[in-house]
Amino acid sequence: MTTFTLPTWAASTTVTLSVPTMDCPVCPITVKKALGKLAGVEAVTVNFDRREATVTFDDVKTNVEALTRATRDAGYPSTLVGSKP
Repeated sequence: MTTFTLPTWAASTTVTLSVPTMDCPVCPITVKKALGKLAGVEAVTVNFDRREATVTFDDVKTNVEALTRATRDAGYPSTLVGSKP
């Protein structure tokens, strides 16, 4: 008997993170770099005026916990505001 394993299909997920401690124009650069270093992150947009980061990522390679950990480790704690598949 042969057993087949179905591949896990990656799905791009987009989330918005609140990053309230960004308080200078250089902060978004640091946040974007920290998020961009994670495996599976496809796109990062940081809005300084709204204190938010929007991240599109491969949900097989990373997750929201890793994203918030990356911003926290860079000195900018974040929380999930919303998501869309």
